[in-house]
Amino acid sequence: IMSKNKNNKPVWSTRIKKNSSSLFAKVGSSINIDKRLYKQDIYASSVHVEMLFKKKIISLQVKNKIIWGLKKIFNEINKKKFTFNNQSEDIHMSIEKRLFDLIGEDAGFIHTARSRNDQVIVDFKLWMIDASNDIVKEIDITIKSIIKIAEKNIYTIMPSFTHLKNAQPISFAHYILAYVEMLSRDKKRFLYNKESLLENPLGVAAIAGTSFDIDREFTTKKLKFNKPTSNSVDTVSDRDFVLDFLYSISVCSNHISRFAEEFILWNSDAFDLIKLKDRVVTGSSIMPQKKNPDTLEYLRGKTGHTYGNLFSMLTILKGLPLSYFKDLQDDKELAFKSFDQIKISLQIMREVLNNFIVNKKKMIQLAETGYTTATDLADYIVREHKYPFRKAYLVTSKIVNLAEQKGKKLNDLTVSEIKSIDKNLNESALKLFNLENSVKSKKSYGGTSFENIKKMIKKYKKHA
Repeated sequence: IMSKNKNNKPVWSTRIKKNSSSLFAKVGSSINIDKRLYKQDIYASSVHVEMLFKKKIISLQVKNKIIWGLKKIFNEINKKKFTFNNQSEDIHMSIEKRLFDLIGEDAGFIHTARSRNDQVIVDFKLWMIDASNDIVKEIDITIKSIIKIAEKNIYTIMPSFTHLKNAQPISFAHYILAYVEMLSRDKKRFLYNKESLLENPLGVAAIAGTSFDIDREFTTKKLKFNKPTSNSVDTVSDRDFVLDFLYSISVCSNHISRFAEEFILWNSDAFDLIKLKDRVVTGSSIMPQKKNPDTLEYLRGKTGHTYGNLFSMLTILKGLPLSYFKDLQDDKELAFKSFDQIKISLQIMREVLNNFIVNKKKMIQLAETGYTTATDLADYIVREHKYPFRKAYLVTSKIVNLAEQKGKKLNDLTVSEIKSIDKNLNESALKLFNLENSVKSKKSYGGTSFENIKKMIKKYKKHA
């Protein structure tokens, strides 16, 4: 049994006689990082102690003293009356030492049948479940912001782009709803990750399990996990759930960065498809006229940080034998940084979404350039004249060449001009060059027709 630690020494001070070097003590301490796990640590410790009492490993008196002490520590931390000491190494030892101060030697029973190895993983998993839920909420709010923009722009026509060249006319609503699909996949990834997060590590102890007659099903139920982990060696060395979390954040960051890049381009004087309001731009130190999209550039830049955190974790694990090593201590800092970043990035993305103006006139002007309705003509020739698509493609290409030579838009061509390319074409073909008709015609599921968009918005609202 541990004795009360009057000199604030590590619990292993009986075995290791000399204090750690000041340099190692500094780098070995993680209290400034993992102190945010205090809620999860106290919660899991309370459940562990309840289980020890249920299995008659500790007495009711000891259980009640420990639970009382943990509640008091929880309140002290919440009220910022708790002193976090670097000499306590981490949040787990910090709480345990304070418990000794409050209730004396009986505090030593709290660590019966567990190790810091399983203790830290259960705390981390509980935190990650909460963090994933927070991210999902941020994603849901962001999706709702995009849907609102789409509702106002169903009939706003713009060119779509492939290779950054004008492709086909589409609705701006359809374009912006692409990000709803991306964010919905992000949401699914975080929810899917819960399958591994909901396996309870508590009870595997240091590496081999424990000789105490514990009840892992009890702690699993109380901590709201689905099942206990099945292999003690794997449990203490597993950080796949951290990789899943960091990967999911990285993909979500990628989507945010693509959005940022798109809006930076569209806001540029060259495109001029949108205008950012003053709330989300900054000025120049020398050029009085400038309004720079710094918020979007921030989003694009910070994506690199989340990638770095993921690759740091992958590198840590790459050459690590089983099971626990000090290297794994960095997992929490990487996860915390990525979590903080993705939350603020989603919030900034919403700020931009709520502070831009669509230049509808410029969008339709741009859609009218680049012969964006050419594919409509090729499809029409296949349907009406039963040409093979490749032949229809060649005919249409020649018509585009003719328009280009004459310096005309497709809808400015005359019937005689298109007939000069193919005698089977008539006046009805000219209607295909109307942008609105082009958009309306894309009725295939997932297409840009106005009716499709209305149905998709309704569907998104139902699941948002």
